[in-house]
Amino acid sequence: MKRSFNYQQQKKINFTLKIRERLKELPPYVGKYARGIEPLTSDNTRYSYLSDLQVFFYFLITSKPEFVDCTMKDVTLEYLEELTIFDIEEYQEYLKFYCSPTGQWYQNGERGVARKIASLRSFFYYLHQHDLITKNPMLKVSTPKIHEKEIIHLDEEEIVALIEHIKHANIRYKSNRKRDIAITILLLGTGIRVSECVGLDIDDVDFINERIRVIRKGGNEMYVYFGEEVKETLEDYLKERQLLLEQMPEEKALFLSRRKKRISVDAIEELVKNYSKEVITRKTITPHKLRSTYGTRLYEETGDIYIVADALGHKDINTTSRHYAAIQDKRRREAAKAFRIQKKEDSSL
Repeated sequence: MKRSFNYQQQKKINFTLKIRERLKELPPYVGKYARGIEPLTSDNTRYSYLSDLQVFFYFLITSKPEFVDCTMKDVTLEYLEELTIFDIEEYQEYLKFYCSPTGQWYQNGERGVARKIASLRSFFYYLHQHDLITKNPMLKVSTPKIHEKEIIHLDEEEIVALIEHIKHANIRYKSNRKRDIAITILLLGTGIRVSECVGLDIDDVDFINERIRVIRKGGNEMYVYFGEEVKETLEDYLKERQLLLEQMPEEKALFLSRRKKRISVDAIEELVKNYSKEVITRKTITPHKLRSTYGTRLYEETGDIYIVADALGHKDINTTSRHYAAIQDKRRREAAKAFRIQKKEDSSL
């Protein structure tokens, strides 16, 4: 009998299989690292770290003459501990534009470079802490500087324009209209991540307590509360979804694709992009921008950065503080409008 898995279980299985495949290409001691960080990281994070390490090992065997005709598995621990800060700096430069083992070219900005250096730092820290190497070349490597980008979010007029456009847009599959409105308003009204939205089942929606159950980044379960607008939209959508449930009782996903399977992250990103580009021309809107809109508006309403951090599921308050910077920008704009170089003449004179 074939065993069925829920969305979160299947997601974990998929990442486990992808991690095993990635480890087949890397030296055996990388497997020790992957198992060592498992209790401290999510499956997604662990797979990202291993993908970053694959880039590093590929850099070594294609850039260093001592590894001519070698594979990544041939890189020894003895070689790693002999690396210097100059080797790491060379790798940082390589990361800006490089070719993968599959022949595909990649370009990294400062955030991409910083993330891959952070992965490498974690890897060497583990090797040194577990006495697999006696020297850690990453200790002398500075963290790459990252310039903060302005948080892009929708203003009130843009939100209204986007929702109205979805309601009246000429779309190929009109049966998806209520679904698309529900997804958009849910993202705007709760600030959940697109991956959390994809993972929702019908049973995760609690209309009595006006909340949804989400699995946060890192695997933690949390209830996220919603307001009247989200409630009305979800109730309207679920009347339509309930008809499909009667036909397909085994599919518990809240949001479905047109093939009647759980909708994907890519599909939600595409629908948000396609709808928004018709009415919002000066900004590129993604599901993450809808999340930023929620965070910024919540801070406007509460003035409490800790409430915003909790609602968004941020572990680091510094991540949330960027929404405060967005509010400060709004205040600067208002101040600029209020300022007059020349005072208006008094019409009563």
